[in-house]
Amino acid sequence: MHLSKKCSVFKVVLSALLIVALLQLIYLSFLSRFHGKQQRYRYSELFGGSAAKKNAHPEKNTRKERLRYSLSSGGIFDNSGQYRVYKNLIKSDFTTNQKPGSHSNSDILTLATHTTINNLHHLESLLERWQNPLSVAIFAHGEDVKFATALVYALSFFCPQIQALVDFHLVCLSGETASFPEQDREHFAGLEDCTSVFSRLETHRDKYQNYAMSGNISYPNNLLRNVARGGTESSYILVIDIDMMPSADLHQQFLAMILRRAPAVDEVFVLPAFEIRHARKIPSTKAELVQLYQVGEVRPFYEELCPRCQAPTNYSQWVNSHVRETNSLNVAYTLNWVDPWEPFYIGPRTVPLYDENFKQYGFNRISQACELHVAGFRFSVLSSAFVVHRGFKIQGEFHARKEEENKQNRVLFRSFKEGLKTKYPSSTRRC
Repeated sequence: MHLSKKCSVFKVVLSALLIVALLQLIYLSFLSRFHGKQQRYRYSELFGGSAAKKNAHPEKNTRKERLRYSLSSGGIFDNSGQYRVYKNLIKSDFTTNQKPGSHSNSDILTLATHTTINNLHHLESLLERWQNPLSVAIFAHGEDVKFATALVYALSFFCPQIQALVDFHLVCLSGETASFPEQDREHFAGLEDCTSVFSRLETHRDKYQNYAMSGNISYPNNLLRNVARGGTESSYILVIDIDMMPSADLHQQFLAMILRRAPAVDEVFVLPAFEIRHARKIPSTKAELVQLYQVGEVRPFYEELCPRCQAPTNYSQWVNSHVRETNSLNVAYTLNWVDPWEPFYIGPRTVPLYDENFKQYGFNRISQACELHVAGFRFSVLSSAFVVHRGFKIQGEFHARKEEENKQNRVLFRSFKEGLKTKYPSSTRRC
């Protein structure tokens, strides 16, 4: 009798467990179907379809149509005919809503940068620090053209701050064309929010080493810099690589400075450049940076590879210059350019463009700094602003053809300097 009761209880418990397990399976099946339906809707919302047109927010449809229109133009060829440029492939809300000829405080200074899809993941932290208009020129080739088009559209779709502030431009080889990514459902079905898009970009972060791109393709860094610069109507532009970070609050501090002190037309504002050990957090202020500098966790940019390239900045003077406990930004001292200085700077939009004949590694930035010197510009070093490169630049971490490219561009640089004598016949400056 006692044993019979125990068996009955066991059967009841077993039945209850089976019912719970069955309910869990039904629930998981429901979640799976719901998630699949949500993913299909997300994809439809992103890349087209009748359901999307019926249900999507009007602003999202407008963004989609603007992308279609940009792509339908087929882009334009660069001066060499080797590259196709889709300028303003995707415009930010800031650019779209801007009235012709009008200027707001936010439009005084824009950060312009360039990258491949390999390094686009840096955009998240760069924009978090900058928080103002940003112009990004992306180079892609082969399958990456389609991938880049889809991912930047997804970024502008899912990420509110990118949607508000970032303009994207696309550069590819002249024989390639970008198209609307509506046939890539399986590849992009996992994109459902801003985090998921950056996670997808993270999977491409180690695809290339520096400029070593597949198919022996040349990375047109100076063309990209000019495209990013040309994508903004701002009065002043800061051009940096996407893996660099400016000091915090630079935009508002610079605006306050030029309202107090009218810049000369022949003046650019130098931001001392540093590099930081990978494990360290990027400093926000000069005080934080100097503290890391004094213990060797931060050092001058390119200190190991080319110390002469940044030495004219005079790091000792800058680090030891007194900075009052204030948000005020000023000019610490003014320098003339000397060979082989290649400073990062904020300049008026009237400064000469970068010479687009320089590609890959070597002399691409120094050539433009040299021209600024010959054209009569002076270099004013800012008191507390700076840029920091993520990670130390060390020998042995570059692609195999670095030295060969540097040698070729050195020959090109000699020719470039001779051309400046013709371009600026009245200038007594040489480089």
